[in-house]
Parts: sequence; structure tokens; C-alpha cells
Amino acid sequence: MAEKITKETTVSLSELAVVLGITSKQVRNLAEDGIIVVNAKNTYPLARNVQAYLDFRNNKMPSEADIQFEKARRGAELKLKAAKADRAKLEADELKGTMHRAEDVKTITENILYSVRNGLTAMPGRLAVDVVQCSTAAEAYEVIKKEVHALMKEFAAYRYDPELYAEEVRKRMEWAAEGLVDDE
Repeated sequence: MAEKITKETTVSLSELAVVLGITSKQVRNLAEDGIIVVNAKNTYPLARNVQAYLDFRNNKMPSEADIQFEKARRGAELKLKAAKADRAKLEADELKGTMHRAEDVKTITENILYSVRNGLTAMPGRLAVDVVQCSTAAEAYEVIKKEVHALMKEFAAYRYDPELYAEEVRKRMEWAAEGLVDDE
């Protein structure tokens, strides 16, 4: 059983040429002139193009405005598809951990700074008893220096964990899907 033809039915270049009774080259020329419409997938809306060809044959040429509108529509459609492809690539890169959103970098940086702040603010309490027991400034200096170096060594041991980051991204994406956060 043959497929029903609807307004949305599309055909290939050669199929449209057969229906219109012209060559494929003539169909291409009509498409370049804006008389025949070509979709982004190089398919041709059958009903629309048959009517356009009949209008053309009856000297009811589409206006320049119609031609410009159709070209602009096709251009906008291509830009939209390219933008969607770019966004999909960025999202894939984000999930792979090869690209980070600014807000994620901000969060990671803030976490590191909080660790530094907490380490520095805890230092006086940890050193107070040891420094009080020192009899000279040189001894106090060595106690403080030892604690500062231990703290710096702890900070230097920090390593970026891509798995931890990927888990945070997945959580944020789940929250966005549930409408709990604005993902714009």
C-alpha cells in the first residue's frame, strides 16, 4: 500500500522532478531562484512545491519579498540547528569534565579559599600553647614556621578530582530537570 500524501510529505530531488515532469537540473535551478523550497535535509515539501511550480508556470511568480522571506527562514533554521549542536557539544564537554561553567569554577575556588581561611583562623588556637612555652623569639619562630609549612603542605596536596566534579554536574543537571535551579 502506498504512503498517503499530506502537507508534510517530502520527496527527494529526483522524485520532485518526476512529479513535475522536468529534469533534476531544472528543479535545482528553480530552488536557487527561490521558486522551489528545499528543507535543511535536502528534501522538498511535495504539496508546497507542486503549487509553487504551478503558480510559476501560470506566471504567478512569488514576490521578491516571498523569496527573501524564504531565504531568511532557511537561514534562521540553519542557525538554530547550529546553535543546538554547539550547546549539545558544550554539555557533552561539561559532562566529560573538559569544560567548566563559570559558576562551578567559582564554587570550587570558594571552597579552596574557605579551606585556606579555616586553616589560617585555626592556627592561633593550635599554636597558642606551644608558643607560650617558648623561651625565645627564635623558638616561637620555629614553632610558627613548622605550623605554616604543615598548613601549606596540606593545601599543596589538594588535587582536582574530575569524578567529583562530574558528579556535581550531574546533580546540578538533575536539579535543573526537576526545576529546582535555573539552568540558564
